[in-house]
Amino acid sequence: MRAIAQPNIALIKYWGKRDTEQNLPAVGSISVTLRDLYTAMQVEFDDVLERDELTVNGAGDNSMLPRLSACLDRVAGTDRAHARIFSDCNFPIAAGLASSASAFAAATVAAAAAADKQFTIAELANLAGQASGSAARSILGGFVELSNRDSGIEVTSLRAAAEWPLNVVVAITETGPKAVGSTEAMEISRRTSPFYSSWVEQQEHDLETARSAIADRDFGKLAAIAEHNCLKMHSIMWASRPPMVYWNSATMRCLQAIRKLQGAGIDVFFTIDAGPQVKAVCLPEHAVKVAAALSATDGVVDVMTTAIGEAARLMDES
Repeated sequence: MRAIAQPNIALIKYWGKRDTEQNLPAVGSISVTLRDLYTAMQVEFDDVLERDELTVNGAGDNSMLPRLSACLDRVAGTDRAHARIFSDCNFPIAAGLASSASAFAAATVAAAAAADKQFTIAELANLAGQASGSAARSILGGFVELSNRDSGIEVTSLRAAAEWPLNVVVAITETGPKAVGSTEAMEISRRTSPFYSSWVEQQEHDLETARSAIADRDFGKLAAIAEHNCLKMHSIMWASRPPMVYWNSATMRCLQAIRKLQGAGIDVFFTIDAGPQVKAVCLPEHAVKVAAALSATDGVVDVMTTAIGEAARLMDES
């Protein structure tokens, strides 16, 4: 079975785990699912195979295989047959663009269908989230909130993609994998950053502010809280020991370009996940100007523009 899922970018972010074994986030988060970036994942169970096999973009790749195998075990059961897994991704992997979110959301949906298992949306989100915390949000489309519950996590659609059709312009400043993965970096921050406890305490205020902004389609309000939340998260990383600094000089120049656009009356704001890439969220009528400004920024390798996308789903194989 073959499924497709889009990555998501968190506007109100999570950083840190409250349960590392279950991969449960310490705080809730709110994201938008992206339409034009994707990971397609095909899962084929075969009793003849002696081990799981993974092909990524046409080449053998075992780097993610242990996590994918564990994901398939949770979905299909540990007594499952071994699987051939084919992954195709149209954007840089492990570079701060939520490739793991789309990969594990797609793998969860594909594996459930291949194993003929029926799950609710909540169950799919928890299964995907145990592999990658942000993957739970890619199970749904549009504006998505991930909430912590005693029994696990819950994902809720705050607005469908068509109800507030914003654009996201992604400035790629590096194409290689990041030096420290998010899971490791989160744990370092939780243990060592003096700002971590304040981050957890303040998150509910940020979530409520963003919920209200999305409900009212208030771009300015969402812009202010999203940028503030982003900068707080990176402050936690920078104050960790050792510091987790994912930005590069082009990242900073992109922020300066966005500030100039804002000064010129363009409705745009930035957010940055655990990586050097800058995501500029804007009104559709401003996307061309935003993309042009970021393309002209020194150090930007590529620019991708996308609308807000839909939920993870099976692909038509007819």
